[in-house]
Order: sequence, then C-alpha cells, then structure tokens
Amino acid sequence: MTEAVEITTFRLAEGLTMADFIAANADVAAWLREQPGFISRRICERDDGYVVDVLLWKSAAAGRRAAAGIMTELAGSPVHAAIDQASVDWTISAVRATSGGGS
Repeated sequence: MTEAVEITTFRLAEGLTMADFIAANADVAAWLREQPGFISRRICERDDGYVVDVLLWKSAAAGRRAAAGIMTELAGSPVHAAIDQASVDWTISAVRATSGGGS
C-alpha cells in the first residue's frame, strides 16, 4: 500500500490566533490517533498567515475516509469554527518517492 500525504491550507477565523486553533484541535488530535491508517500530523503557519495542516496516512483511501469522518463524527468540534471555511484548500496525494531519515 502506498502512503499518502494530506495537505490542507486555510486562514484562521477572524480574531483567532494559532494558539486558539491548536486548542480547538484537542478532540481532533485524539480522534485522529484512533483512525485506521493514521501515521502523523504537523500543523504549520506560513509567513502570510495561512495554516498548513499536513497529515501522513498509510494510504490515500485511509485519508479520504478520515476526511469524511471529521465532517460527520466531529461535526460539533470547535475546530470548524476556528477556520475561515472560504479559504480552505484540501488535497490528498499518494507518495511516489521518499528520502531522509529520522524525525
């Protein structure tokens, strides 16, 4: 099975900070750890203020299943209100090559 990288970029809802967003993710972080095929997640902030949310999955199918689940199983999560929904760009791509070593 080919690993996949999920990359979502977005702006935070007006008036919120990165610390607010990370706090709003507590239930998401716990939920992700329970998802089949989940490997890791990194939340980054670009110089232009956009958030880059990067997840590594054991397969693209696992990532797509979880993406659908976050909108249903976690519909009440505070994370949704922390995101400027109009700014969201989401992709999931199969990994075709890797290099590097440890974390």
